[in-house]
Amino acid sequence: MASAGQAKDQGKFDEWRARILADPGLVLDDTEVMRALVLASERVMGGNVVDLRSMAMERLETRIDRLEETHRAVIAAAYENLSSTNQIHRAILKLLDAERFEDFVLALGGDVADILRVDSVRLVLESGPDQGSAALGSLESVMAVREAGFVGRYMAQGRAQPPRQIVLRQGEPGEGAPYGDKTAELRSEALMRLDMGQGRLPGMLAMGSEDPHRFKPGQGTDLLAFFTGTFERVLRRWLA
Repeated sequence: MASAGQAKDQGKFDEWRARILADPGLVLDDTEVMRALVLASERVMGGNVVDLRSMAMERLETRIDRLEETHRAVIAAAYENLSSTNQIHRAILKLLDAERFEDFVLALGGDVADILRVDSVRLVLESGPDQGSAALGSLESVMAVREAGFVGRYMAQGRAQPPRQIVLRQGEPGEGAPYGDKTAELRSEALMRLDMGQGRLPGMLAMGSEDPHRFKPGQGTDLLAFFTGTFERVLRRWLA
């Protein structure tokens, strides 16, 4: 005759059996439970029997793990891209809010730099030999005037091929960097060539970061290209 304890255990077993039969997903959706059941099945069959179902399940689990990793990576990349897009849009709106040219330029080193999370932003304009370097006054902290040809040389850094519109590079900025006292602290930079319009020398927008991985070759430049195109159009209107 079964003891009270055995009867209680049998009652629990019957209860769980009924629940599983009513909803098999309780077991099938739990990878740890399924793995334990497969291992128990293998022990019953012995080592001389090849369980193809177990092999298939292991491969399926591996594929599912890879898909989950890919899924997480895609979501992370999409979120980062959306965040970067929002930053660019906010920076452009801040520039468009300026009611004076001085406010437009100074916004680069203030709100725009904060929004884009960079440590230094400088606007570089080239000056012809007969024009000289006009006094910049309050704009000196953000804007720099260099001799004709500086933009191309600095962006190329000694390379023979003509520089692209946008150059990303790591390391401390090279000789002649336009960042002033900030130069020694920077470890990566984004350089954007500006088309100042017909009959005008080119300009450059330089962004420097203390983070060596903030800007590096191989990163996408679509958003920076959009920002550059918008900035140079607004700048040309101010200079006109």
